[in-house]
Amino acid sequence: MDDISVLVCDDSALMRNLISRIVNENQGMHVVATAMNGKFALEKIPLVKPDVIVLDIEMPVMNGVEFLRERKARKWDIPVIILSSVATEGAAVTIQCLELGASDFITKPGGSISMDLSTVSDDLTEMVSSYGGAYARLIGKHPNDPEFFVHQSKMRDAERFVAQKKGEPAAGPEKVETFVPTLWTQPQKKEPAIITPVREGGRIEIVALGISTGGPNALRDVFKMIDPHFKQPILVVQHMPAGFTAEFANSLDRICPLTVTEAKDGDTVEDAHIYIAPGNYHIYVERKVSGVFVRLSQDPPRNGHRPSADYLFESVAKNYQNHALGVIMTGMGRDGAGELAEMRKQGAWTLGQDEASSIVYGMPKVAWELGAVQKQVPLMQMADAISALAREHL
Repeated sequence: MDDISVLVCDDSALMRNLISRIVNENQGMHVVATAMNGKFALEKIPLVKPDVIVLDIEMPVMNGVEFLRERKARKWDIPVIILSSVATEGAAVTIQCLELGASDFITKPGGSISMDLSTVSDDLTEMVSSYGGAYARLIGKHPNDPEFFVHQSKMRDAERFVAQKKGEPAAGPEKVETFVPTLWTQPQKKEPAIITPVREGGRIEIVALGISTGGPNALRDVFKMIDPHFKQPILVVQHMPAGFTAEFANSLDRICPLTVTEAKDGDTVEDAHIYIAPGNYHIYVERKVSGVFVRLSQDPPRNGHRPSADYLFESVAKNYQNHALGVIMTGMGRDGAGELAEMRKQGAWTLGQDEASSIVYGMPKVAWELGAVQKQVPLMQMADAISALAREHL
């Protein structure tokens, strides 16, 4: 297997060291270079050829936004993960970075210089393995699957928990008390289960979409190409921290022919309107005599997430049965897969993103294996597939 090579760009020597430590403790990825600003990063990229870049925003000489503009001008497609305190203070700057081609973002805990990076180490590892691994495969390398790195992270957390129980200093947060360490084995592909719906598919009155890692750019690709005459409402769960989804919805609204907003509790579900679940809130639909309404909830996370795609799909299956379209796209884990299967049992139409175009073929893979997905679709055909089904079954 080939290592995923990482370039870390941050003006703080302490942060460059801490980020490098997180990356390098993972077998299968390593930091090949560091840079104190965007200018030095531009000089090093042709020399070290990284598979992924971890980028700060606030830096002297050339900041992160300026770097992304220059990367775009040079037509480089190396994925960039934003890791910055600015992301917390100014969501608009973070979303601007996504618009300029950054793949995703993580916020630094506790300010621009913080020793407490353990709280984001799992997220950073997941994103480096997902985006860096996808790019590495694109250029002919053979890195480990993202699930391999998740397993490593759980192994480390289990070891730390055991050490803490024995009275030894804990090296990280205790997260996985119930995790049983096992040797990593490559998951085997399964033939999809067969679901026999209790009723035939009917008119599509609503679309529910769940997505995670790889989602920000994937949603931009889908919604900028959606049919301008699309009639049905679309509810979206994108795993994203609180404070960013309003700006993210605004950025999608600028490129989408439909209206895109962050969902608010009590919103009337309107045609030709896209509702983005707010960070840290589940989203679901409630049907009343006076209409259908968006509701928000802070019930406990499901599948480790709030918002959860399962939470949304469950309410759509209950309220719409066979008059809905469920879509599951790129993402780590299994969120959405179980309740998409329930939507399919109720007779809803379903689509899943295919393996080749997914940054992480986790959520759509589990859904496919459960028999929840009628058809797998490449990312660049997803807008057309959604639009065609919605037109055909209007």
